[in-house]
Amino acid sequence: MAKNKSKKGGKKTSKPAEPQVKTEKVEEVEAVKTTEVKAEKIEKEEQDTKVIVSEKKSGNPFKGFFAAKHDKSENILTIFKSPRIWGGVLGEVIGTMILSMFFLAVGLYQPLYLVFAMIVATAITYKLSGAHLNPAITVGMMASRRISAIRGVLYILAQVLGAWLGLVILNAFISAGGSATELPVMDEVASENFWMVSFVEFFGAALLGYIFCRAQDYKRNPFAVAAIIGTGACTTYLFVVLISSSFLGLQNSFMINPAIALMYQILPTGGENFGELFGQTLLALCTYCIFPMVGAVVGFTLSDIAKKLTGEECCCKECCCKK
Repeated sequence: MAKNKSKKGGKKTSKPAEPQVKTEKVEEVEAVKTTEVKAEKIEKEEQDTKVIVSEKKSGNPFKGFFAAKHDKSENILTIFKSPRIWGGVLGEVIGTMILSMFFLAVGLYQPLYLVFAMIVATAITYKLSGAHLNPAITVGMMASRRISAIRGVLYILAQVLGAWLGLVILNAFISAGGSATELPVMDEVASENFWMVSFVEFFGAALLGYIFCRAQDYKRNPFAVAAIIGTGACTTYLFVVLISSSFLGLQNSFMINPAIALMYQILPTGGENFGELFGQTLLALCTYCIFPMVGAVVGFTLSDIAKKLTGEECCCKECCCKK
Protein backbone atom coordinates (compact mmCIF):
# COMPACT_ATOMS: atom_id res chain seq x y z
CA MET A 1 0.00 0.00 0.00
CA ALA A 2 2.82 2.39 0.82
CA LYS A 3 4.44 1.72 -2.52
CA ASN A 4 1.18 2.46 -4.33
CA LYS A 5 0.79 5.71 -2.41
CA SER A 6 4.31 6.72 -3.22
CA LYS A 7 3.73 6.02 -6.90
CA LYS A 8 0.54 8.06 -6.90
CA GLY A 9 2.36 10.83 -5.07
CA GLY A 10 5.12 10.68 -7.63
CA LYS A 11 2.63 11.09 -10.45
CA LYS A 12 1.08 14.10 -8.75
CA THR A 13 4.44 15.82 -8.41
CA SER A 14 5.44 15.07 -12.02
CA LYS A 15 2.34 16.58 -13.70
CA PRO A 16 3.13 20.28 -13.07
CA ALA A 17 6.50 19.82 -14.77
CA GLU A 18 4.96 19.05 -18.19
CA PRO A 19 3.79 22.60 -19.07
CA GLN A 20 7.18 23.91 -18.03
CA VAL A 21 8.84 21.60 -20.52
CA LYS A 22 6.42 22.74 -23.24
CA THR A 23 7.03 26.39 -22.38
CA GLU A 24 10.76 25.85 -22.59
CA LYS A 25 10.38 24.23 -26.00
CA VAL A 26 8.22 27.13 -27.26
CA GLU A 27 10.76 29.62 -26.00
CA GLU A 28 13.54 27.71 -27.72
CA VAL A 29 11.61 27.72 -31.02
CA GLU A 30 10.87 31.45 -30.72
CA ALA A 31 14.50 32.13 -29.92
CA VAL A 32 15.59 30.19 -32.99
CA LYS A 33 13.09 32.10 -35.17
CA THR A 34 14.25 35.43 -33.78
CA THR A 35 17.85 34.48 -34.46
CA GLU A 36 17.00 33.48 -38.02
CA VAL A 37 15.15 36.77 -38.64
CA LYS A 38 18.08 38.76 -37.28
CA ALA A 39 20.48 36.76 -39.43
CA GLU A 40 18.37 37.45 -42.53
CA LYS A 41 18.29 41.19 -41.76
CA ILE A 42 22.06 41.25 -41.26
CA GLU A 43 22.55 39.35 -44.51
CA LYS A 44 20.34 41.80 -46.42
CA GLU A 45 22.19 44.76 -44.93
CA GLU A 46 25.52 43.21 -45.91
CA GLN A 47 24.26 42.63 -49.46
CA ASP A 48 23.05 46.22 -49.72
CA THR A 49 26.40 47.45 -48.45
CA LYS A 50 28.22 45.29 -50.99
CA VAL A 51 26.07 46.69 -53.79
CA ILE A 52 26.81 50.28 -52.73
CA VAL A 53 30.53 49.56 -52.44
CA SER A 54 30.62 47.81 -55.82
CA GLU A 55 28.84 50.76 -57.43
CA LYS A 56 31.40 53.16 -55.99
CA LYS A 57 34.30 50.96 -57.10
CA SER A 58 32.92 50.46 -60.59
CA GLY A 59 32.62 54.24 -61.04
CA ASN A 60 29.25 53.82 -62.76
CA PRO A 61 26.69 55.97 -60.90
CA PHE A 62 23.81 54.53 -62.93
CA LYS A 63 24.42 50.90 -62.05
CA GLY A 64 21.18 49.47 -60.67
CA PHE A 65 19.23 52.52 -61.85
CA PHE A 66 16.27 50.39 -62.94
CA ALA A 67 16.45 47.96 -60.01
CA ALA A 68 13.28 47.37 -58.04
CA LYS A 69 13.08 49.51 -54.90
CA HIS A 70 9.97 47.82 -53.52
CA ASP A 71 9.35 44.45 -51.92
CA LYS A 72 10.01 41.98 -54.76
CA SER A 73 7.80 39.35 -53.15
CA GLU A 74 4.76 41.64 -53.45
CA ASN A 75 2.46 40.44 -56.23
CA ILE A 76 -1.21 39.77 -56.86
CA LEU A 77 -1.05 36.56 -54.80
CA THR A 78 0.64 38.03 -51.71
CA ILE A 79 -0.46 41.66 -51.49
CA PHE A 80 -3.98 40.94 -50.20
CA LYS A 81 -2.64 38.89 -47.29
CA SER A 82 -1.41 42.02 -45.54
CA PRO A 83 -3.91 44.47 -44.00
CA ARG A 84 -1.51 47.34 -44.80
CA ILE A 85 -2.67 47.41 -48.42
CA TRP A 86 -6.25 48.06 -47.33
CA GLY A 87 -5.09 50.88 -45.09
CA GLY A 88 -3.17 52.35 -48.02
CA VAL A 89 -6.15 52.07 -50.37
CA LEU A 90 -8.45 53.68 -47.78
CA GLY A 91 -5.94 56.48 -47.29
CA GLU A 92 -5.86 57.19 -51.03
CA VAL A 93 -9.67 57.25 -51.17
CA ILE A 94 -9.98 59.71 -48.27
CA GLY A 95 -7.10 61.95 -49.36
CA THR A 96 -8.26 62.20 -52.98
CA MET A 97 -11.82 62.83 -51.81
CA ILE A 98 -10.66 65.83 -49.77
CA LEU A 99 -8.62 67.20 -52.67
CA SER A 100 -11.41 66.76 -55.20
CA MET A 101 -13.92 68.61 -53.00
CA PHE A 102 -11.56 71.59 -52.69
CA PHE A 103 -10.64 71.60 -56.38
CA LEU A 104 -14.25 71.34 -57.50
CA ALA A 105 -15.40 74.00 -55.03
CA VAL A 106 -12.73 76.69 -55.48
CA GLY A 107 -10.98 75.76 -58.71
CA LEU A 108 -7.36 76.53 -59.49
CA TYR A 109 -7.58 80.25 -58.84
CA GLN A 110 -7.63 80.12 -55.04
CA PRO A 111 -4.06 78.99 -54.27
CA LEU A 112 -4.22 79.58 -50.53
CA TYR A 113 -7.10 77.13 -50.09
CA LEU A 114 -5.36 74.59 -52.26
CA VAL A 115 -2.15 74.81 -50.21
CA PHE A 116 -4.01 74.00 -46.99
CA ALA A 117 -5.98 71.23 -48.70
CA MET A 118 -2.80 69.63 -50.10
CA ILE A 119 -0.98 69.87 -46.78
CA VAL A 120 -3.84 68.33 -44.80
CA ALA A 121 -4.57 65.57 -47.31
CA THR A 122 -0.88 64.66 -47.58
CA ALA A 123 -0.21 64.77 -43.83
CA ILE A 124 -3.13 62.50 -42.88
CA THR A 125 -2.44 59.89 -45.57
CA TYR A 126 1.36 59.86 -45.88
CA LYS A 127 1.91 57.17 -43.26
CA LEU A 128 -0.89 55.07 -44.76
CA SER A 129 -0.05 55.05 -48.46
CA GLY A 130 2.63 57.62 -49.17
CA ALA A 131 -0.06 60.18 -50.15
CA HIS A 132 0.08 59.89 -53.93
CA LEU A 133 -3.46 61.28 -54.36
CA ASN A 134 -2.85 61.53 -58.10
CA PRO A 135 -2.76 58.76 -60.73
CA ALA A 136 0.11 60.55 -62.48
CA ILE A 137 2.23 60.37 -59.30
CA THR A 138 1.33 56.70 -58.86
CA VAL A 139 2.38 55.93 -62.44
CA GLY A 140 5.67 57.74 -61.77
CA MET A 141 6.19 55.60 -58.66
CA MET A 142 5.45 52.47 -60.69
CA ALA A 143 7.74 53.45 -63.57
CA SER A 144 10.62 54.16 -61.18
CA ARG A 145 9.87 50.80 -59.50
CA ARG A 146 9.17 52.30 -56.11
CA ILE A 147 5.90 50.41 -55.82
CA SER A 148 4.70 47.19 -57.39
CA ALA A 149 2.36 47.19 -60.39
CA ILE A 150 -0.54 45.64 -58.46
CA ARG A 151 -0.25 48.22 -55.66
CA GLY A 152 -0.15 51.01 -58.22
CA VAL A 153 -3.30 49.75 -59.96
CA LEU A 154 -5.14 49.52 -56.63
CA TYR A 155 -4.07 53.05 -55.72
CA ILE A 156 -5.27 54.45 -59.07
CA LEU A 157 -8.67 52.81 -58.65
CA ALA A 158 -8.85 54.18 -55.10
CA GLN A 159 -8.01 57.69 -56.34
CA VAL A 160 -10.74 57.62 -58.98
CA LEU A 161 -13.20 56.37 -56.37
CA GLY A 162 -12.13 59.10 -53.93
CA ALA A 163 -12.52 61.82 -56.57
CA TRP A 164 -15.99 60.52 -57.42
CA LEU A 165 -17.00 60.50 -53.73
CA GLY A 166 -15.83 64.10 -53.44
CA LEU A 167 -18.01 65.06 -56.40
CA VAL A 168 -21.02 63.23 -54.93
CA ILE A 169 -20.62 64.84 -51.50
CA LEU A 170 -20.21 68.33 -52.96
CA ASN A 171 -23.27 67.87 -55.18
CA ALA A 172 -25.24 66.70 -52.14
CA PHE A 173 -24.36 69.89 -50.24
CA ILE A 174 -25.33 72.03 -53.22
CA SER A 175 -28.66 70.24 -53.59
CA ALA A 176 -29.41 70.39 -49.86
CA GLY A 177 -28.74 74.13 -49.76
CA GLY A 178 -30.90 74.82 -52.78
CA SER A 179 -28.09 76.78 -54.37
CA ALA A 180 -28.13 77.56 -58.07
CA THR A 181 -24.36 77.34 -58.20
CA GLU A 182 -23.04 74.80 -60.67
CA LEU A 183 -19.77 72.98 -60.42
CA PRO A 184 -17.12 74.16 -62.89
CA VAL A 185 -16.78 72.42 -66.22
CA MET A 186 -13.47 72.36 -68.07
CA ASP A 187 -13.29 73.65 -71.61
CA GLU A 188 -13.41 70.93 -74.24
CA VAL A 189 -10.16 70.07 -75.95
CA ALA A 190 -10.22 70.62 -79.70
CA SER A 191 -7.70 69.88 -82.39
CA GLU A 192 -6.75 73.58 -82.44
CA ASN A 193 -5.56 73.71 -78.82
CA PHE A 194 -4.76 70.03 -78.26
CA TRP A 195 -0.98 70.39 -78.25
CA MET A 196 -0.98 73.55 -76.14
CA VAL A 197 -3.14 72.03 -73.40
CA SER A 198 -1.24 68.75 -73.58
CA PHE A 199 2.07 70.56 -73.17
CA VAL A 200 0.75 72.39 -70.11
CA GLU A 201 -0.44 69.09 -68.59
CA PHE A 202 2.86 67.38 -69.40
CA PHE A 203 5.04 70.18 -68.01
CA GLY A 204 2.97 70.60 -64.85
CA ALA A 205 2.96 66.85 -64.13
CA ALA A 206 6.73 66.63 -64.71
CA LEU A 207 7.28 69.41 -62.18
CA LEU A 208 4.89 67.76 -59.70
CA GLY A 209 6.64 64.40 -60.11
CA TYR A 210 10.05 65.97 -59.51
CA ILE A 211 8.83 67.79 -56.39
CA PHE A 212 7.12 64.68 -55.00
CA CYS A 213 10.22 62.56 -55.54
CA ARG A 214 12.51 65.08 -53.88
CA ALA A 215 10.11 65.45 -50.94
CA GLN A 216 10.74 61.80 -50.03
CA ASP A 217 14.13 62.83 -48.63
CA TYR A 218 12.25 64.25 -45.64
CA LYS A 219 10.25 61.07 -45.05
CA ARG A 220 11.01 61.00 -41.31
CA ASN A 221 8.97 64.17 -40.90
CA PRO A 222 5.53 63.72 -42.53
CA PHE A 223 4.61 67.36 -41.93
CA ALA A 224 7.72 68.52 -43.80
CA VAL A 225 6.81 66.22 -46.70
CA ALA A 226 3.25 67.57 -46.67
CA ALA A 227 4.47 71.16 -46.60
CA ILE A 228 6.87 70.60 -49.50
CA ILE A 229 4.28 68.80 -51.63
CA GLY A 230 1.53 71.30 -50.79
CA THR A 231 3.55 74.43 -51.49
CA GLY A 232 5.27 72.78 -54.46
CA ALA A 233 1.93 71.82 -56.00
CA CYS A 234 0.58 75.32 -55.41
CA THR A 235 3.67 76.85 -57.06
CA THR A 236 3.24 74.49 -60.00
CA TYR A 237 -0.41 75.43 -60.47
CA LEU A 238 0.32 79.15 -60.20
CA PHE A 239 3.08 78.85 -62.80
CA VAL A 240 0.86 76.86 -65.13
CA VAL A 241 -1.98 79.37 -64.72
CA LEU A 242 0.42 82.19 -65.57
CA ILE A 243 1.76 80.47 -68.67
CA SER A 244 -1.60 79.23 -69.96
CA SER A 245 -3.50 82.48 -69.45
CA SER A 246 -0.79 85.02 -70.29
CA PHE A 247 1.01 83.33 -73.19
CA LEU A 248 -1.28 80.61 -74.54
CA GLY A 249 -4.67 82.26 -74.05
CA LEU A 250 -6.11 79.23 -72.24
CA GLN A 251 -8.63 79.48 -69.42
CA ASN A 252 -9.90 76.65 -67.18
CA SER A 253 -8.43 74.00 -69.44
CA PHE A 254 -5.98 72.03 -67.28
CA MET A 255 -5.94 70.03 -64.05
CA ILE A 256 -2.73 67.90 -63.83
CA ASN A 257 -4.62 65.22 -61.92
CA PRO A 258 -6.35 62.58 -64.09
CA ALA A 259 -8.69 61.39 -61.32
CA ILE A 260 -10.03 64.88 -60.52
CA ALA A 261 -10.01 65.85 -64.20
CA LEU A 262 -12.48 63.04 -64.90
CA MET A 263 -14.83 64.59 -62.33
CA TYR A 264 -14.54 67.92 -64.17
CA GLN A 265 -16.50 66.30 -67.01
CA ILE A 266 -13.65 66.28 -69.49
CA LEU A 267 -15.25 63.46 -71.45
CA PRO A 268 -17.75 64.63 -74.08
CA THR A 269 -21.36 63.56 -73.66
CA GLY A 270 -22.49 63.89 -77.25
CA GLY A 271 -21.49 64.41 -80.85
CA GLU A 272 -22.85 64.49 -84.36
CA ASN A 273 -21.81 60.89 -84.93
CA PHE A 274 -19.91 58.09 -83.26
CA GLY A 275 -16.65 58.96 -84.99
CA GLU A 276 -16.70 62.53 -83.69
CA LEU A 277 -17.62 61.39 -80.18
CA PHE A 278 -14.84 58.80 -80.18
CA GLY A 279 -12.32 61.33 -81.47
CA GLN A 280 -13.20 63.90 -78.80
CA THR A 281 -13.04 61.23 -76.07
CA LEU A 282 -9.62 60.10 -77.28
CA LEU A 283 -8.33 63.68 -77.33
CA ALA A 284 -9.58 64.30 -73.78
CA LEU A 285 -8.06 61.08 -72.43
CA CYS A 286 -4.71 61.78 -74.10
CA THR A 287 -4.62 65.36 -72.83
CA TYR A 288 -5.76 64.87 -69.25
CA CYS A 289 -4.62 61.28 -68.55
CA ILE A 290 -1.81 60.11 -70.84
CA PHE A 291 0.27 63.29 -71.01
CA PRO A 292 0.22 63.94 -67.23
CA MET A 293 1.28 60.34 -66.55
CA VAL A 294 4.15 60.57 -69.03
CA GLY A 295 5.16 63.92 -67.56
CA ALA A 296 5.24 62.50 -64.02
CA VAL A 297 7.47 59.64 -65.21
CA VAL A 298 9.85 62.23 -66.71
CA GLY A 299 9.87 64.16 -63.42
CA PHE A 300 10.71 61.05 -61.37
CA THR A 301 13.41 60.06 -63.86
CA LEU A 302 15.06 63.49 -63.70
CA SER A 303 15.03 63.36 -59.91
CA ASP A 304 16.62 59.90 -59.88
CA ILE A 305 19.27 60.99 -62.39
CA ALA A 306 20.12 63.97 -60.19
CA LYS A 307 20.43 61.64 -57.17
CA LYS A 308 22.73 59.26 -59.02
CA LEU A 309 24.95 62.03 -60.37
CA THR A 310 25.40 63.57 -56.92
CA GLY A 311 25.97 60.19 -55.25
CA GLU A 312 22.92 60.62 -53.04
CA GLU A 313 21.65 57.34 -51.61
CA CYS A 314 18.10 56.35 -52.42
CA CYS A 315 15.72 56.55 -49.48
CA CYS A 316 13.13 54.19 -50.89
CA LYS A 317 14.05 51.12 -48.86
CA GLU A 318 12.65 52.68 -45.71
CA CYS A 319 9.99 55.06 -46.95
CA CYS A 320 6.49 54.84 -48.30
CA CYS A 321 7.49 52.67 -51.24
CA LYS A 322 7.09 49.50 -49.16
CA LYS A 323 3.79 50.49 -47.62
